[in-house]
Amino acid sequence: MNPDSDIVVERLDKVARITLNRPAQMNAFTLEMTLDLPRIIQGEIDAGARAIILTGAGGNFSSGADIAPAGVGVGQIDVRARMEDCYNPLARFLAELPVPLVTAINGAAAGGGASLALAGDIVVAGRSSYVMLAFVRRGLVPDVGVTWLVASAVGRLRAMKMALLGDKMPADEALAAGLVSEVVDDDQVMARAEEIAARLAQMPTRTLAMIRRQVNVALNTGFEASLDAERDNQVAVTKTRDFKEGIAAFKEKRKPVFTGE
Repeated sequence: MNPDSDIVVERLDKVARITLNRPAQMNAFTLEMTLDLPRIIQGEIDAGARAIILTGAGGNFSSGADIAPAGVGVGQIDVRARMEDCYNPLARFLAELPVPLVTAINGAAAGGGASLALAGDIVVAGRSSYVMLAFVRRGLVPDVGVTWLVASAVGRLRAMKMALLGDKMPADEALAAGLVSEVVDDDQVMARAEEIAARLAQMPTRTLAMIRRQVNVALNTGFEASLDAERDNQVAVTKTRDFKEGIAAFKEKRKPVFTGE
């Protein structure tokens, strides 16, 4: 893909690295980018990608939606339509991915950029990076799914503090709060994200997809519904080729070779 595009795609074997590429704007994403991102990611999955890395160019992840030219607050756009047609579908798409998502954060993950960064199944953050629910500083409420992502990770009081005050949360604090998975030196963020994604891409892909769904069921529903999801998913994965390979490898005392089927 064109390296001058707002979204740049690179293939690393079975891993697709997706980079938000507006560094001069701290990778603030446009309306077009919110529509293009699901299409681009789905295209990579259709072409055989078994894990996705999402990151930002030029030292920042993303400062969120680019509202400067959007007409927000001056009656030039239909905010409800923007939410229902763009932001909410993007959040749902990332939550329902059939492959694991690794996010790699350097610098700012602010506003809607925090929403995208925290959507990762595994979130790798640089030591000098930060998460910031900056919405309130513009008179806005959190969106693109970040209210749930943060509250389900850190609990009510900490989520309230982050959203109401809009302060930066440094990477080490975000790690302690359970918002990010790992903190590494800034120059090691991408290498670590690629290492994790490459490992995930060699694992039983359909099983990973069901694990993603199963965790969301556990967070959103009660114990009985979680048991039902475990039952249904276990039945489904035992019909996959990767399950058969996993059992064969165990019996033969060798490392399994999963194909994602």
